[in-house]
Amino acid sequence: MGGKLSPFWKTPDQKESESKPILPRQLDAEDEIPNYASINDSVTSCVPCVGIARRSYVNCPTCQGTGRIPREQEKQLVALIPYGDQRLKPRRTKLYVCLAVTICLLTTSLGIFFLFPRSITVLPAGLKASSTGFNATTTSIYLNMTNVLNITNNNFYLVTVVQLDIEVLHQSLVVGKTTMKTLLNMSPLQSGQISYMVASRILDDNTYNICTWTKVKVHNILLHIQGTLTCTYLCHSEQLTFEDYQYVDCQGNATLPRPLYHCLP
Repeated sequence: MGGKLSPFWKTPDQKESESKPILPRQLDAEDEIPNYASINDSVTSCVPCVGIARRSYVNCPTCQGTGRIPREQEKQLVALIPYGDQRLKPRRTKLYVCLAVTICLLTTSLGIFFLFPRSITVLPAGLKASSTGFNATTTSIYLNMTNVLNITNNNFYLVTVVQLDIEVLHQSLVVGKTTMKTLLNMSPLQSGQISYMVASRILDDNTYNICTWTKVKVHNILLHIQGTLTCTYLCHSEQLTFEDYQYVDCQGNATLPRPLYHCLP
């Protein structure tokens, strides 16, 4: 009994060695995480590691414990923001979305209203002046007419008149043509006026007799005028057609004053 020891009996050194933990002790939350300032509560996210030199920690590898980073690394480093940060929470999102949609709809509506093409009114104002000549050998009538054309721009943008083509017909026969290159700039919602001259030659014995017969007091002939007006606006070209019937005194010269705008009946 004196030479054998119980297997459950341990010496004081063995008890002390068994009481030591096998794994190293984990650091407390207070010791493990440095006391950096919160992103939500402070304007800076990295402060110098002051007052913790007594603890076994290393400095931040980015700022080296200074709380500042070099300016050349400003666009290279990425900042981590906590999920619960206030800056990640949307504020007044619905208000901003509704405001943006309203502004877009208003801008689109105004653009459509002002840029939508409207009609350009072309209205013949009538005869302004005329001169007549006769050739007894060929029984022909030479008629020079100056007519007036009123144009109204109903759009909210500038319209330019670039060309005017005129045909004069007598008894379904073309007796005169003219093409006038013009440049008339018409302001928005404004009206303008163009005067054009057409030289016509009528080869008809009956018309010649009517115009040269002195016993008849009225020497009017009916002419059919057809025209095409070419306008440009907003990088677009448009052709406007018009026609008019005129009675012209073929006995002599006449000058008729015409108003600037011809009123519709």
